[in-house]
Amino acid sequence: MTPKTFRTERIFKASRKNVWRALTEKELMKQWYFDLPEFKAEVGFTFEVTGGEPGGTQYLHHFEIVEVLPERKLTHTWCFVGYDGISYLSYELFDEGEYTKLILTHSGLETFPADNPDFEYHKFEIGWNGILDVSLKNFLEQYR
Repeated sequence: MTPKTFRTERIFKASRKNVWRALTEKELMKQWYFDLPEFKAEVGFTFEVTGGEPGGTQYLHHFEIVEVLPERKLTHTWCFVGYDGISYLSYELFDEGEYTKLILTHSGLETFPADNPDFEYHKFEIGWNGILDVSLKNFLEQYR
């Protein structure tokens, strides 16, 4: 099995503190990501969301926080309930003057069923690029 990792960087005109808050505070997350019933940036905390392409199969996603370095790094597992595989998603934050660099790494994509087109690498690439370039960017530009 060849490892498949999606890694990308973005620079946001926002403080590291505000980017961290957007990634970890439930009330802010719902404005750009998911409206979660509960979220805590604490190792061992688990949460779930249902999602998928509009009009397509909806999957129950299960996550568990595995690493928290406040205002620097957040990592959680990513599983699809009822399907094989586990991946890891990390957000790392770095100061870039008055900007913040976010490095997103989604590793272990090869562990998901290869015969399911919804789990193909390019689907994650398209999804993350849209979330970072539109949803999170627009949120951070108006949240100051």
